[in-house]
Amino acid sequence: MALSRIIKQVTKLKFNVDIATLVTQADDLSTFLKAAISGDLVETLKGQSPLTVFVPDNEAFSKVPAGTLDSLFNNKEQLTDVLTYHVVAGKHFAADLAKQETLLTVQGGMLEVHEHHWLRHGITINDAVVKDANLECTNGVIHIIDTVLMPK
Repeated sequence: MALSRIIKQVTKLKFNVDIATLVTQADDLSTFLKAAISGDLVETLKGQSPLTVFVPDNEAFSKVPAGTLDSLFNNKEQLTDVLTYHVVAGKHFAADLAKQETLLTVQGGMLEVHEHHWLRHGITINDAVVKDANLECTNGVIHIIDTVLMPK
């Protein structure tokens, strides 16, 4: 078994809370939480359907130009479009993602998946590096990413 596969299996963490609750408990995800509340996405993240969410951390949001971020927060439809572009139906752990080339988002767009053995979790989504992977919740899995994904 390749070392990257062993690392991916070892770093799987399971939480006994839903996705929305886990996001509220992580200080470095506060901007995503604010966006989820503004975009009325919280109930979806609390739902029963298994989801995979690529959650940009606060550092990722800080890389978005202020004007663009302000525009998103002032346009609920556009904000919802961006947030749902980070959500995929079903539970997809890092090892599963490594076998994919693309993923269909809830928003309707496609995400490109690339495996890179030199990265900690070995996966990029579009241009975003997965910083922390496999945070399993009762209704899905979260992967923390370093870039806010923008629909094309």
